[in-house]
Amino acid sequence: MARYDYRCDHDGVFEISRPLGTAPASVPCPACGRETRRVFTSPMLTSIPRELAVAIDHEEKTRHEPDIVTSLPPAPARKRTPVLPLTPKLRRLPRP
Repeated sequence: MARYDYRCDHDGVFEISRPLGTAPASVPCPACGRETRRVFTSPMLTSIPRELAVAIDHEEKTRHEPDIVTSLPPAPARKRTPVLPLTPKLRRLPRP
């Protein structure tokens, strides 16, 4: 079963459950009985990592009024790839 959102001009948003792909374009409002239209919302994002959800929320908030950036972000520290010590038998081999 899928959940579909509908918006009533007087009572707000409500949702109904129907089999996938069977939602009509309009249904009567359960509170007042007026015809409502279907609204499309973002999918459920409960299975994504918390950091990604926070980033998506921040993007939505700043869509029309972006943050003002005054400086570049700090560069990450460069890390060297650890090199394993060679065994005595392999020390005489040429290195790349």
